[in-house]
Amino acid sequence: MSEKVPVPNGLPMDRDAGPFDPPRQITRLREARPVSPMLFPDGHEGWLVTGYEAVRQLMADTRFSSRQDIGVLHIPYEVPGMPVMSEPSPQVPGLFIAMDPPDHTRLRRRLTGAFTVKRMKQLEEHIVDITERQLDELARLAPPVDLVKVFALPVPSLVICELLGVPYEDRESFQANSAKFMIKDLPLDEKMAVYGALTGYLAELVTHKRAEPGDDILSDLARQEDLTIEELTGIAFLLLLAGHETTANMLALGTFALLEHPDQIAELRADSDLMPGAVEELMRYLSVGDIFYRYATEDIELGGETIGKGSTVVVSLLAANRDPQRFEDPDTLDVHRKARGHLSFGHGVHQCLGQQLARVEMRAGFDGLLRRFPTLKLAVPAGEVKLKTDMNIYGVHELPVTWTEAAR
Repeated sequence: MSEKVPVPNGLPMDRDAGPFDPPRQITRLREARPVSPMLFPDGHEGWLVTGYEAVRQLMADTRFSSRQDIGVLHIPYEVPGMPVMSEPSPQVPGLFIAMDPPDHTRLRRRLTGAFTVKRMKQLEEHIVDITERQLDELARLAPPVDLVKVFALPVPSLVICELLGVPYEDRESFQANSAKFMIKDLPLDEKMAVYGALTGYLAELVTHKRAEPGDDILSDLARQEDLTIEELTGIAFLLLLAGHETTANMLALGTFALLEHPDQIAELRADSDLMPGAVEELMRYLSVGDIFYRYATEDIELGGETIGKGSTVVVSLLAANRDPQRFEDPDTLDVHRKARGHLSFGHGVHQCLGQQLARVEMRAGFDGLLRRFPTLKLAVPAGEVKLKTDMNIYGVHELPVTWTEAAR
């Protein structure tokens, strides 16, 4: 066991090992001590968990709380990263990702029927149609183009807007606000202004749906009169952000990763049946939603360490998904790998509600892109691709691509 020296000055986030790999210091910590003491920049002492088994155990244990209104340190929400404050903040109604059972259970069970595997299979053909229409738009453009703007962002935005009943013509406003909201170091007053704009828009939307419900998820929720407008707004905020930000980043960063691994693209083009497994492998390999936070509500043993009551615990899903104790040769992208069991969708009661939807979108997106653009390649050197190191969900700001001829 190594000496009990905390990780200094907060979490090392510099992607010094490459655009797809964990920071080298994180990898070294996982190898030396998968559950490591951590010192936050404000002097608060906590823990960093990087080993696969320890992360899985932690996420299944509800004694590690997701609430933001307890403890001595306010930590960021998992999907929409809120700013760090020195005091706890009150719970946001409806934002069930930052709740524990039974509050979490009461709200989440209202949505489980909307995102079942069966319902996603029924929607798959429609999602493929949406994807193909967007690929038609891409094929009409003269390269080079930014794949984020014309494909990776529009596809999940179209899908989640349709599912939730959010007017797609409003997308530019909420996409701009949600992108700004995800900036890590945005000043608190700007963060709250953007949050207010988003929730104000969604409060008006769910109020309208309560009065005149349609055929969509938010209308289904609005019909349940025991849910308050504030709760409906919080749920809508979470689903809208999570429903397009994460998948958009996976489509763009996943394409970047594949283009940097042409041997893997060749395998996928040779055998389309590999695509479902390839999506799981890309999820594992990239882990765009990397950092999660928990709060120990009592003394808890984890990975041979005692996490003291009141401790803030930082979890790195990327480090866990690259743990050689769980995955052989983990730093290699291998579309033949059996990557099920990765932690990119979380684990336990907070496992991603929309994971089946994300899988359908990614299968359709990567399959269509590789099939219809056989000569797709980066339009700039890989080192010039602008990485989202400044955002709470990892990805690329832009992905300039080109091709010689698109298949119709």
